[in-house]
Amino acid sequence: MSTKVQVLGDKDFYEINPEIKKYALLDVGFQETKQGNFRLERPINGNSPYDARYVLKITINKDFDNLKMATTDKSGLHNLNIFKSKNTAQEVEDFRYLMNFLIEKNILVKR
Repeated sequence: MSTKVQVLGDKDFYEINPEIKKYALLDVGFQETKQGNFRLERPINGNSPYDARYVLKITINKDFDNLKMATTDKSGLHNLNIFKSKNTAQEVEDFRYLMNFLIEKNILVKR
């Protein structure tokens, strides 16, 4: 976990918004883990909402000072670079949409 994270292949870095609230996390879909951390897993759909090839995973610790973020395959076992392939333009657009949504909801800040 780190205070400033970047998804594999992305040029942008993200940090936790200093004004973050627990209920804002729960409102946007984060689940509280047994350890008290907050985890979000969202499919990056591309062309079909039923066949997501990638998953965005974000974990924020219970003290709201560290986070971890990755784009993985469907199984969640392998970190993938969605930015290097030409046939993933729709997935990159969906990823940007998800990140902008989290920025608008005061969860993350782009650096």
